Amino acid sequence: MNISVAGENSLMIYFGEESSPVVSSRVQHAVHLLEESFGSVLIDMVPSYASLLVIYDLFRTDIHTIRPQIREVLAGLDQLEVQSGNFQESTLVELPVYYSHESGPDLQALADRAGLGVDDVIQLHQAQEYRVYAIGFAPGFAYLGQVDERIAAPRLAAPRQKVPRGAVGIADRQTAIYPAASPGGWNLIGLCPQPMFDPNVDPSMPVQVGDRVRFKSIDRQSFLELGGVL
Repeated sequence: MNISVAGENSLMIYFGEESSPVVSSRVQHAVHLLEESFGSVLIDMVPSYASLLVIYDLFRTDIHTIRPQIREVLAGLDQLEVQSGNFQESTLVELPVYYSHESGPDLQALADRAGLGVDDVIQLHQAQEYRVYAIGFAPGFAYLGQVDERIAAPRLAAPRQKVPRGAVGIADRQTAIYPAASPGGWNLIGLCPQPMFDPNVDPSMPVQVGDRVRFKSIDRQSFLELGGVL
């Protein structure tokens, strides 16, 4: 574990050189430990793939005080016996997806690239249990991993100028749902009617870093009944 200065009132804690279920579990566990230990001394924490940004209140502490305290609180974290793929400590969230040529313009191309049928791609995408590694790019944009290597695909050579809200995409071995209409270069395979970000509700996002996600196929009618828009 390495703790570096990230700003006048912030520290970046690195838990590994690359993401993995084990490292992600440590990041998630560190968030809980620091919340319990420091409370309102912390202004915010931003977890990511293998790191955690900690922002603290300069009127209540300073770097010389809080950095050794963080080390003490997180001592032994690397020895957590968390097996790869063991996500019992996290919340499981099921998200509906309308997979089709209508809702997933890259579904056929991705299937052709993989040498699979469209139904095979859909089944493989649903079969995985994904972990939320990070939330970024836009509020509610959750980076989920890892996609079955058989349907992993590079980003599009030419990104679309506008990807619709709720679009489910694959890029390399990650999958995600676009929370709002925006440019994007991921391979689109379906649409999810579940809002991924709503500032008017609490919590504003259905998933948090460390959660588990499973996708469930729904038909066109169910998608529309759940508030989906084509």
